[in-house]
Parts: sequence; structure tokens; C-alpha cells
Amino acid sequence: MKQLVIVVLVIFIIGLIPTFECSKKPSAAARKEDIPYIKCQVCEKLAAELYHQVEKKQAEIAPKKISEYQIIEIAENVCNLKKAEADWILQIDIVEQGDKLELVDQNTEGQCNSECKTIERACQEVMGYSDTDVAEYLYSSKPKIDSLVNYLCKDLTKSCTTKPPPVPKDRTPGEPFVAKSSKEAEMEKMMRSMEGMPGAPGMKMYSRDDLMNMKNFGGEDDDEEEEEEEENFPSNLGKVLREKERKNNDWKNRITKGVSKAGEALKQHAYKVSNKVRHWWRAKTGGLKSSKPTKQEL
Repeated sequence: MKQLVIVVLVIFIIGLIPTFECSKKPSAAARKEDIPYIKCQVCEKLAAELYHQVEKKQAEIAPKKISEYQIIEIAENVCNLKKAEADWILQIDIVEQGDKLELVDQNTEGQCNSECKTIERACQEVMGYSDTDVAEYLYSSKPKIDSLVNYLCKDLTKSCTTKPPPVPKDRTPGEPFVAKSSKEAEMEKMMRSMEGMPGAPGMKMYSRDDLMNMKNFGGEDDDEEEEEEEENFPSNLGKVLREKERKNNDWKNRITKGVSKAGEALKQHAYKVSNKVRHWWRAKTGGLKSSKPTKQEL
């Protein structure tokens, strides 16, 4: 009985899985030599992205006001392609323009190859250890986007204080931008959201044909037993499965909420501790003058 239910569920799931295979591909490496040519542009786009994501988060939780911790979380994830906050990187193409490299927004997600990894690396170099500083500035000053660009790219990181060097004539061009299909982008988002869940690491998505050809749902020795079970299989299978799914979902929702609340509490505690350490260190080193504005109470 149990094996037959599993087979029915697997066949149902197969119908929902896209026909393409999303198995892990060899990841392309960042071209570190290209970073000086695009660092200022990456910083400007990063600042704009931080501004818009903070605005979006504020709209989602209104009428509550966004906390400094929530802004720090965005700043920590915005340069990490494993996080949804960095999806903006997937939409950018590096285009050769004479002796310059231009970042061109394609308004759709593309395959992440060396150019994608290069932008991610440049973004990480820009942000460095400045995530809490820029988050505090966003929280306390609520700047316009131009002010945020100047603060992040000129005052805080110096990414745009000098003109980028000309691109060497013998530079090997980057790969062309290849857009993802909507199904592929959706499946990758789903897989990324499952990272960190028990059993999720190393997961591989298979094509429909692969799943249909799998033989690990029971051996030949079980055939006779299955035939006997089929005779007693309830006619109201749909009702049984729906009831079972409802109960499973109730448990999943409870566990998910519990884990989420615990994780949020731990992150809040970690932030408070690191913030105290940071202020203690500044006092210990003689209260060096910071380029950040005075924090205002909301």
C-alpha cells in the first residue's frame, strides 16, 4: 500500500516538473582583471539596488517601519548570488565599448557565467566590511538615491574617486548574454530558496524522462505484494492524499515558523553584539572621526 501511494505521488510530481534538466553545471570563474574597469559602475548600480530594495521592504511591512537590522540583512545579501537580493546581477551584461566596459541592464535574467561572477566579485569588493555602515546611513539619514551613490561610491569606498583605466586592446571579449527561460529562472529560484533545508544540499533536479526511468521505487520481489494491495486500495484515493497533505503542511508550517523565529532572534542578537563591539572598538582607538552621519532616532 505504502509503495503504491509513493508511486502515485511521484507520477503526480513528474507532471509538475519542467522537461529541462537543472543539474549542477561547472561554475565559471570571475575575471578579476576586469574589475578595475567596472568597479565604479558596479558601485553605482549597487547603491541604486540597495535604495530600491529598502523601499520595497518598507512597502511590504507598512505601516511598521523598517528596522536597521532588516537593512543590514539586505546589505549583507545584495552581493551574494546565492541570495535573492543579488538577482539584479543576473540581469547585467558586460559590453565592450572601445577602450571601456559598459554594464548594460537586459531586464531579464541571463545564464550566470564568468561575467556574472565578475560583477558579483566586484560588488563584494565594493561592499567589503561596509555593509553595517551603509545600512546605518540608510536607516538614519533616509537619503535620496544620488546622495546614497555619493556616500557609498566616493565617501565610504572610494570606488568612483578615480577614472577607470582604458581596457587593453588584446583583452579577450566576454561571453554573450544568454537569457534564461521563465521556467528555468523560476526553478532556480525555488532551488535557491531550499538551500539550507535538511536534505537540500547537493540536490539535483532531473528531467521527466529520468524520473520515469528510475527503478528505485520498489523491486521485482514486491510485485506480488503490490498486486494484493491494489485489491484493497481505497477508491477515495484523492480524499486520503489531500487529508494527508493537509496534515503534513500543518506540521511543515509550524516547523518553518519556529525555525524562522529562532533564526530571526539569533540574527538580532548577533547584530546587537557586533554593534556593541564595533562601538567599543571605536572608543578604544580614540574615537576616530567617521564619515558616517550622526544616527537619528526615528
